[in-house]
Amino acid sequence: MFQQDFAWGAATASYQIEGGKTQGGRGLTVWDEFCERPGIIRDGSSGAVACDHYNRYKEDVAIMKEIGFRAYRFSLCWSRILPEGTGKVNQEGIDFYNGLIDELLANGIEPYVTLFHWDYPLALFRQGGWLNPKSSDWFAAYTKVVVDAFSDRVSHWMTLNEPQCFIGMGHGTGEHAPGLKLSNQEVLLAGHNALLAHGKAVQVIREHAKKAPQVGYAPVGVCSHPAVETPANIEAARKRMFSMENDSTWNSVWWMDPVLLGRYPEDGLRIYGDAVPAYTQADMDLISQPIDFFGTNIYNSCPIVADENGDPAFIDLGLGCPHTAIEWPITPEALYWGPRFLYERYHKPILITENGISCLDYVMSDGKVHDPMRIDFTARYLEQLRRATDDGIEVAGYFHWSLMDNFEWAQGYHERFGLVHVDYNTQKRTLKDSAYWMKSVIASNGADLSMNLR
Repeated sequence: MFQQDFAWGAATASYQIEGGKTQGGRGLTVWDEFCERPGIIRDGSSGAVACDHYNRYKEDVAIMKEIGFRAYRFSLCWSRILPEGTGKVNQEGIDFYNGLIDELLANGIEPYVTLFHWDYPLALFRQGGWLNPKSSDWFAAYTKVVVDAFSDRVSHWMTLNEPQCFIGMGHGTGEHAPGLKLSNQEVLLAGHNALLAHGKAVQVIREHAKKAPQVGYAPVGVCSHPAVETPANIEAARKRMFSMENDSTWNSVWWMDPVLLGRYPEDGLRIYGDAVPAYTQADMDLISQPIDFFGTNIYNSCPIVADENGDPAFIDLGLGCPHTAIEWPITPEALYWGPRFLYERYHKPILITENGISCLDYVMSDGKVHDPMRIDFTARYLEQLRRATDDGIEVAGYFHWSLMDNFEWAQGYHERFGLVHVDYNTQKRTLKDSAYWMKSVIASNGADLSMNLR
């Protein structure tokens, strides 16, 4: 069963919900510039208004309270606090987050703050961004401003969200902001600087936090599971999850091992070869500053069997396999084997910092949003997560992605992941059936995952 103080929460990201692009002294981000490029965003939209959370946060916190959430994971917009990324602090930005934090606490909801969820200050990008050797110091200075402002009330901190995406897809494939297609050498340099930024931020939080901090990190969990649960297949799935097959940045270990084990993985060093940036043991000591919990964003996993040599072999899910509206496979086993393998390797309490599903949701003729697929998806994934806790895996919390429908990066507003429907023309919020179902799940602390609808 889930522990009594289990953190039941929802997650969002600043650029995806805040809006307020020109309000309150906010500086521009790489996503503001990226969205202006023709043909980049699927529906030609941007996060300039998004869910207007900047102006409606009290309404949104009231919705969280109605659902019964005990925790809320949100990210700070770096350039709302430091419009140029460094230098002068924007008090209006500080005031906004102060108001949000105070509103959460007044409603019995614990804030879990993510320092960086992709919206890099445009002014710093123009100075080289993550490629600049000063970038980790910029991030540390930003962290100090944040900790000074909020750590009298905030205890839970996450440094970086999904380096696989903002480095790999932002600097390698160009699918996300800042839209660069760099060489492996430059991509890995940007990644190394981001990992240094993580380590320096951890140091800053530990040194300056006014309340005893709990510090974590939130990479993608690129997971594998045994297609059939035999000892050989389990070992093959474990091996596959913590290995690298090619020079893609879409893997777990390149981004996890340095933080948790203090080293880059051997197979990654071999595969990347001369593209690996020069680094020192002091770098690795800095990157591997002790953290308190291991956050991970898990949506699916790859089914694996052992071949005749015991090596992992991928099993195709087959024609017509279950998938979400965004065409991601539905594999509930991910929330058992992902946390299990991560806990066995890294020995840190696990926090599921994102998990959810995009569905074709709309307000129906009765004025409600009926989303049984989301309820089924979440129930099946939570059953597997509960199985993990029953098997002794220390899972500290679950954050559903997302609280509300929002700007889904390069997909624009085409995908709806929320427990709350947002009409982007009117900004009307409508709780979906899944929100009411989640309320009952939280009330039972996850003991009741039945499909009874409201």
